Amino acid sequence: MEQPVIPCFPDAGGQRPLRGLYLDTELPAAGTGDRPFIYANYVSSLDGRISLPDAAGRQHVPDRIANPRDWRLFQELAGHADLLLSSGRYLRELDAGTAQDMLPIGSGDDFADIRAFRARSGLAPQPDVAVLSTSLDFAVPVRLLEQGRRILVLTGENADDRRVQAHERAGIEVLGLPGVARPGGTALAAALMALDYRRLYAVIGPYALHTLIAADLLDALFLTTVHRVIGGGPFTSLCEGGLLARPGDFRLTSLYLDTNAPEDCSQSFARYDRCHDGRAAGPAG
Repeated sequence: MEQPVIPCFPDAGGQRPLRGLYLDTELPAAGTGDRPFIYANYVSSLDGRISLPDAAGRQHVPDRIANPRDWRLFQELAGHADLLLSSGRYLRELDAGTAQDMLPIGSGDDFADIRAFRARSGLAPQPDVAVLSTSLDFAVPVRLLEQGRRILVLTGENADDRRVQAHERAGIEVLGLPGVARPGGTALAAALMALDYRRLYAVIGPYALHTLIAADLLDALFLTTVHRVIGGGPFTSLCEGGLLARPGDFRLTSLYLDTNAPEDCSQSFARYDRCHDGRAAGPAG
């Protein structure tokens, strides 16, 4: 982690440490209007792969692009969050031992500075977790519950009562969002704002991201692009679903070149801010 990165935009030249790159970035305390600020992060190959299926058909971040330097920045972004948005699918993978890792923040020495940052910022040691699910067909791993986080499950108004009760017996709060069959959109944002969550880190799959973008709720997108073409298929891009009625327009806010990516290739770290009503949301300042 000691090798620096090269700023390319908006100011080019020089070097800066990788450690702290996203921990030092400014994120608004809330989104536009009366709703939380929501941001997401992905790692992708040059040919757009964020995940590929294994022999059992389960999607995973390809080993050819996963790398410790990107994972460090993934953790730093979690350092800012009040709440992580996740999915039932991720928890099923976590329970089966096939997920990339436990939800951040990591407990190792490498992430001690992130935990210290949260303490200085008046944040809980770990972000709370909101799981988006229609089926509720998953179990929350005990090790996640033991971290002392508040675990919420957000679902639609017609959720299966037996599964709701099973989660509640396990100590999980289940919130059925009124007026929707699937958790998402403005109902999701309103429910979380009412619970006093202001800064949300979306650790979600491409279909859930589609829902956020369609509802104009994603404020910032952080994208690591590993400069490697890997092929493979069928593959998943970062946003999957029907053609958006209104495209999600973003503006490049920052760009860094990392020449210390896996093996002999490089990678870039970009931040894009959503243009709301023709204007980029932009960092606080």
